[in-house]
Amino acid sequence: MSGHVHIVGGGLAGLSAAVELAGGSERVSVYEAGPACGGRARSYLDRHLGCRIDNGNHLLLSGNPAVYRYLGLIGAQDTLVGPGRPVFPFVDLADRLRWTLDLSRGRVPLWVLSKRRRVPGMRLAELRGLLALMEATPDMVVSDCLQPGSLARRLLEPFAISVLNTMPDTGSAALLGAVVKESLARGGRNCLPRFPAVGLSESFVDPALDHLSVLKAEVRTGSRVSAVEMTDGSVTALRLGEERIVMGPNDTVIMAVPAPVAASLLAADLPGFSAPDEFEAILNVHFLLSQVPVLTGGLAQARFIGVVGGISEWVFAKDQILSVTVSAANRYATRDLDELAAIIWNEVRAAIDPAATAPLPVAMPPLRIVREKRATFAATVQQDRLRPGTRTMAPNLLLAGDWTATGLPATIEGAIRSGHAAAQAVHARRGTSGRPK
Repeated sequence: MSGHVHIVGGGLAGLSAAVELAGGSERVSVYEAGPACGGRARSYLDRHLGCRIDNGNHLLLSGNPAVYRYLGLIGAQDTLVGPGRPVFPFVDLADRLRWTLDLSRGRVPLWVLSKRRRVPGMRLAELRGLLALMEATPDMVVSDCLQPGSLARRLLEPFAISVLNTMPDTGSAALLGAVVKESLARGGRNCLPRFPAVGLSESFVDPALDHLSVLKAEVRTGSRVSAVEMTDGSVTALRLGEERIVMGPNDTVIMAVPAPVAASLLAADLPGFSAPDEFEAILNVHFLLSQVPVLTGGLAQARFIGVVGGISEWVFAKDQILSVTVSAANRYATRDLDELAAIIWNEVRAAIDPAATAPLPVAMPPLRIVREKRATFAATVQQDRLRPGTRTMAPNLLLAGDWTATGLPATIEGAIRSGHAAAQAVHARRGTSGRPK
């Protein structure tokens, strides 16, 4: 009783579902509205800089199971690189202090006993904040859990902002706690920093498209679904402009588009549909240097540094590109971008120069600013309650995306998990088994 699975959206959620289903008994088609797949996790040629850049920075961890399952299926598990130890360099610009968080490999957090390996100035009593996050109830915000002190200011608050893309006074403690449980609580072996050796597309998108092509799955870019027709509670057709794709009795639709797009297509006709409707921006600034900087110490090992006490949050060294991420960027929405770029460049110099064999130029180099106004849903208590599950009231309609109820914030890991969950729901509907875990 095979059918045709129509996946609307070619981001990582949609690609994950397609990879899980392709090669089985189902026909698989992916419809991507844009010119390329990948969503927020893709690379492109920037004509102003004259080089290829990622549209955003994503720091992954060795303990992200869905990420590594997906990469394994598409043969790209070796395209992520990173240090051989769970090390995270930091600089506090306000105090001109530098350190490297050096986690223990096992579950026992021996790192907290060493002043050389832990956050400077932290007190052991502050670790109660980590326990509080892991025990947080759904109605708690991050700031409810944190103990005042250096651990919160120099690690947990920046960690919360980057993971949730939401400020600690409104961000969901339960969502952050879920990440802590899957990373810090499992020990340093699960916290090895990982990032693409070349680019996001080279790791997550291009190998997936090659894999799907070999398995005869159809991927259509530039194919925007403009309407979803429903009759008697089921999807009967998809409209792509003038084209109308009629659903067969065994066909399934997986809606793997951003939350606002899903709401515009489904909310009027799908009983019980809900989705997050508040969003946070992410600001990325890519600086192109005239030559590759020679780095030393922990920065040379990790190839990134966390920044405390400034606008910048993370600086990634990617050959000649120094790429900066600013999360929860709604707070800077009214600031002039050129002014922000100048401030950020000075912060980059302060972060990088002490660990480089030669100082960065004082004059700001060529740059590209990418402001994603709706990068993720706002990971607040209220918005988390609006996240829907995989299944809907329509028996042949499933949902996927990092905005669905994955139990995680809007992350690559969550997006890929949602696609896997949708594929599993297709198999459950058919009474078939999916790929082995």
